[in-house]
Amino acid sequence: MPTTTPALPLDFDACYRAASGRDARWDGRIYLGVTSTGIYCRPSCPARKPTPANCRFFPSAAACVAAGFRACKRCRPEAVPGTRDWDARGDLVARAVRRIRDGAIDAVGVSGLAQELAVSERHLRRMLIDEVGAGPLQLARTRRAHAARALIDETDLSLADIAFAAGFGSVRQFGDTMREEFGVAPSQLSRRARAASLASPTSAASHDALGPVSDERPTLSLRLRTRAPFDGAALHASLVAHAVPGRDVIHADGTTEHAIDVAGGTAVARVHWPEVPGGERNGSLSSGERALAGAAIGVPVSITLPRLADAMPAIRTVRRMLDLDADPGQIAEALSFDPRLAPLVQGRPGLRLPAAREPRESALGTVLGQQVSLAAARTLQGRLAERFATMPVAPSAVAPGFHGVLDVSAVAALPAAELREILRITGSRSETLRALALAIEAGLDLGSGADRARTRAELADIRGIGPWTVEIIAMRALGDPDAYPAGDLILRRALGDPAPKQGEQIAAPWRPYRGYATQHLWADFLETTARKGAL
Repeated sequence: MPTTTPALPLDFDACYRAASGRDARWDGRIYLGVTSTGIYCRPSCPARKPTPANCRFFPSAAACVAAGFRACKRCRPEAVPGTRDWDARGDLVARAVRRIRDGAIDAVGVSGLAQELAVSERHLRRMLIDEVGAGPLQLARTRRAHAARALIDETDLSLADIAFAAGFGSVRQFGDTMREEFGVAPSQLSRRARAASLASPTSAASHDALGPVSDERPTLSLRLRTRAPFDGAALHASLVAHAVPGRDVIHADGTTEHAIDVAGGTAVARVHWPEVPGGERNGSLSSGERALAGAAIGVPVSITLPRLADAMPAIRTVRRMLDLDADPGQIAEALSFDPRLAPLVQGRPGLRLPAAREPRESALGTVLGQQVSLAAARTLQGRLAERFATMPVAPSAVAPGFHGVLDVSAVAALPAAELREILRITGSRSETLRALALAIEAGLDLGSGADRARTRAELADIRGIGPWTVEIIAMRALGDPDAYPAGDLILRRALGDPAPKQGEQIAAPWRPYRGYATQHLWADFLETTARKGAL
């Protein structure tokens, strides 16, 4: 199977073998266009495979649509979970794809994205077509269409509400795009939510007509797709351990709530962990779970939004926090060759690498967490969130009991001495915190399209930020799956206490998934320590 997303030109023979064998490991990495029918499928589609003469292979769904194909109704290629392959790369195309995935075209347009990446619009379009098979506008249209299809599938929203929530500029644009992507009008697409009576209170408008957009504060109940296996127990434990007062709530029934910053204010995502498939499992896969490995499962999440227009950014943030785009099979294959990691990967299949909900908040919180216990770090981060929350434009913009988005400019504006008193931290820590806030205000890029090498270098230039902090920020805020804090105390102990440079050499073969290897080593060390303490 490919270790990263294939780029053009594709190896036809390898792709055809994958499609002929219905190899689900290739789903989401290549797409099969059938010239005799005009549809495109995932490689694992159960339909009879066409002859090679009638096959074309593409690296993205958007490329299929740009070539005139529509999505297969049987295998539903648009329902394949996302991929982190683009996160594992730092080149211009990968940065552009990540930004488009996060809604950059909706927010700043093609010209704004090109300006962010310091290239011309023409060069950006050419680079994307050469490698992804589609330009930025087509990638954005396909992203919106797939988001809308998921909402049609899982919610009871009116079609007008869905058009608005998915980021379409008009109902007409929504209809035209859905016909292009799926070959039928939105009203003709099946609705599982209606059949299963999974109604959402967000709208009373008809499903069959483009009714009026609803006004009430929306709550979406979704099952966000991810690839099995999914170690929900470990991820739940991680979220509980890092919960920030005023930003996260842990309930006695096992559910967790998390503040999600969006343009309209602060949304709240509630993860229903007791209902997660395999969420209480710990350890190796059962025979039944092995059979399902690679298949898509649904993680139940309810998201309360300030407004429907915030739906896609909120869902994207939740997916990033829960690492729902990871491919456990691909990661396991990349790490299991190492005798240190093989038993850990087998013992914790589907372990995820959670990322930050808000990069700037995470970076400042990482500085506060330097050289203190996890409990102390949570307390300090809670003080930061409470004292420097942005004032909402309207009371309904922030959910009761939660703090809004962090006002980095307010942190940068205060002298270090005042920060020290407000947050009750050391003088050196307050200096570093303020220096980082000033750097962010001056343009330090912590976003998905950041040049990671440049961001790492700029972070390292800040007094008080060392290699460990740089890599933790890269792992959580930048979402780099290859981040590796070689000097981490627990990591060094897990590897036999090597020097940092030796630790780097040990970890070199784990690229581009050193972050996942680190997560496995952390989890194993903490579990072993806890077990010894219980004896």
